[in-house]
Amino acid sequence: MSTGRMEAFSDGVIAIIITIMVLELRVPHEATFRALVPLAPVLLSYLLSFVFIGIYWSNHHHLLHIAEHVDGRALWANLHLLFWLSLVPFVTAWMGENHFAAVPVAIYGMILFLAGVAYTILARVLISLDGADSRIAAALGKDYKGKLSVVGYSLAIPLAFVRPWLAFVFYGAIAVMWLAPDRRIERSITS
Repeated sequence: MSTGRMEAFSDGVIAIIITIMVLELRVPHEATFRALVPLAPVLLSYLLSFVFIGIYWSNHHHLLHIAEHVDGRALWANLHLLFWLSLVPFVTAWMGENHFAAVPVAIYGMILFLAGVAYTILARVLISLDGADSRIAAALGKDYKGKLSVVGYSLAIPLAFVRPWLAFVFYGAIAVMWLAPDRRIERSITS
């Protein structure tokens, strides 16, 4: 089975996730900059979540571009990832509407943690299908960024109960780490 159909389905789901997130934004009733101030937590939550969804979309695209095969296990691993990503709009709205209260910030981190684990599972399934000597295995290597992300989320979740804003900053730092281009897969595609 080729990866194209799985990629197309995932692209559609991710587009819907982004659409749901933007539809959660409420327009102020006043036409002033001051009217945006109370919306700052909501807009900040949206911004971070948009970046995370974009990171997952980009990495998912690269992952499937280099993978040679998918099977039922890969389809279910992909659905597992999409399930956790589909909860991002809910936790984004909850966190923003509650001005970064401890529980929503912690649950936000749990969803990001579980999405990170699901992405790792998908990558491992694709590697198992293509083989340990495959291009995808070579490109992903030891996946230090993926492992560091999961560790970062697991540290930020309990931190949310002590300093929610600091946990949010942790999530932002993880996103910034992923914004730095990771050329492993792109190099593998061009070679």
